[in-house]
Amino acid sequence: QVQLVESGGGLVQAGGSLRLSCAASGRTFSSYAVGWFRQAPGKERECVAVISRNGADTYYAYFVKGRFTISRDNAKNTVYLQMNSLKPEDTAIYYCAADPRGDGTVLAGKSDYWGQGTQVTVSS
Repeated sequence: QVQLVESGGGLVQAGGSLRLSCAASGRTFSSYAVGWFRQAPGKERECVAVISRNGADTYYAYFVKGRFTISRDNAKNTVYLQMNSLKPEDTAIYYCAADPRGDGTVLAGKSDYWGQGTQVTVSS
């Protein structure tokens, strides 16, 4: 079982950058695939990026490809989301999610473990 805590959100101007962190408790974090999701007001939650247990495989939603990078440091029990060239439409609460069943489960939004979210606001 893991607990996830996101940090790094904030207010940034369009074109700027932020790096989100998802810190996990537990000694077996390397056994979990992890993803970042976001939800804007009045919209459905959507998957942004997913990373496999060992970091070898990644998935990006088309609307962030080339701008966002997901990475992980299993020694630090942390997954990162580097967000560059931010746009106002990236404004949302960003959540990390983890699951030992792998990338597919996380990608489907069916992770057992979720963080509380961090707000990202991009001004125009």
